[in-house]
Amino acid sequence: MPTLHWSPRSPYVRKVMVALHEKGLASQVTVVRTHADPLIPHDGLMQVNPLSKIPTLEREGLPPIWDSRVICEWADQQGTEGPCLFPADPEARLIALRDEATGSGLMDIALPWLVETRMRPEEQRSPQQIDAWRRKAASTLDWLEANIGAIAARDFDIGHVAIGVALSYLDFRFGAESWPEGRPTLAAWHASFRARPSVQATEFRDDPRPAG
Repeated sequence: MPTLHWSPRSPYVRKVMVALHEKGLASQVTVVRTHADPLIPHDGLMQVNPLSKIPTLEREGLPPIWDSRVICEWADQQGTEGPCLFPADPEARLIALRDEATGSGLMDIALPWLVETRMRPEEQRSPQQIDAWRRKAASTLDWLEANIGAIAARDFDIGHVAIGVALSYLDFRFGAESWPEGRPTLAAWHASFRARPSVQATEFRDDPRPAG
């Protein structure tokens, strides 16, 4: 049975978990809690994935794979249930991948923003950098508000997974930023995303950082 290096706090891991549930594979993958703290490299994980990042999927008799997009594509190839997350049509695939990159890019903004504001001593934080992350996040959210109608109109795919998980991560870690304010269409779409069984089965939760 494949083994997924997993965390209940990681948006990239949750993206994979949503994909596994959508494709009917969640019960066919073993999850193991692996601390891949951004400030504390994991020596054991680096023996499998030199980047020391999760999600990482170990496959019996096959090379390990990593990066959430790659593992989601593996799930789409392996699963016989649910939606086609990576469309076969070239143009549809490009748009799905664009939106996956948008959602994952929003995660890429949120993670270092979190490290800067929650993990670094206050005197070492960069207000300029924090402002840049906030502005980039707002720009992305405004684009999503303007485009979510067209995104929602197509069949569910990897773009929807990434965008929905990214918005859920902002709720989880940056609730005070109140991203839904002024973005009613996006907020309504996200409410429908949260109602999916795959999303309800993979809620974020916090747990202690590793010692180090």
